[in-house]
Amino acid sequence: MNALSPAPLFLLAGRSKSTPKGNRPDPLLQQVIEQCGKAHPCIAYLGSANGDNRDFFRMISLLLKNAGAGDVLLAPTAGAKADVRRAQDVLNNADAVLVSGGDVQEGMRVLGERDLTRLLRARYDHGAVFAGLSAGSIMLCRQWVRWRDANDDSTAEAFPCLGLAPLLCDTHGEAEHWEELRALLRVAPPGAVGYGIPSGACLCVTPNGRPSAMGEPVHRFTMHEGKVTRIPDLEPGAKNY
Repeated sequence: MNALSPAPLFLLAGRSKSTPKGNRPDPLLQQVIEQCGKAHPCIAYLGSANGDNRDFFRMISLLLKNAGAGDVLLAPTAGAKADVRRAQDVLNNADAVLVSGGDVQEGMRVLGERDLTRLLRARYDHGAVFAGLSAGSIMLCRQWVRWRDANDDSTAEAFPCLGLAPLLCDTHGEAEHWEELRALLRVAPPGAVGYGIPSGACLCVTPNGRPSAMGEPVHRFTMHEGKVTRIPDLEPGAKNY
């Protein structure tokens, strides 16, 4: 287990059609595993956003182990089998934490009710590697968007997430032209940049908040003259200083 300064965060959007199939390891997950700095690190799996769905846990566990992980342990936070003490133990002793996908608002509700947000921030501060997948990536960022009335766009409002990555992101929303990310930017502070992470891409964020794209270009948006505008993509290998 790391006991160092914070490590880079990995915000993943999930697999694309070009991702290696079969038993070939996912190269982005391999980089997450390599960041742990040891052979076969232990990974804590946090499925708060999907009710600790066991089928999804098994699928992600296989992908992580194929990428080089050792034990992949469920931190049980949701449903009838939730066990806060067990979840705390798993999170405290893991080399890395994978925050899985599902529903962002539900995931944050569960973590808040289980009083786990402070523990997660402490694990990050003490060097545990964090990665998000889909909604899990959004949960690692500053805020997300919800609607008080699903039929009224004017009721959109931002709500806080874990804030380990000091930025705003959305994942695999390219087919909908990043509709939810655009809505988030409309209620975000002036000058905010939103990162749209397409399928097959990853946004790596250093502890001082500097993002870089991995795998595929990451789309970027900001508010300009009252309108959400796309700005140049963050290309793999380039850094947004």
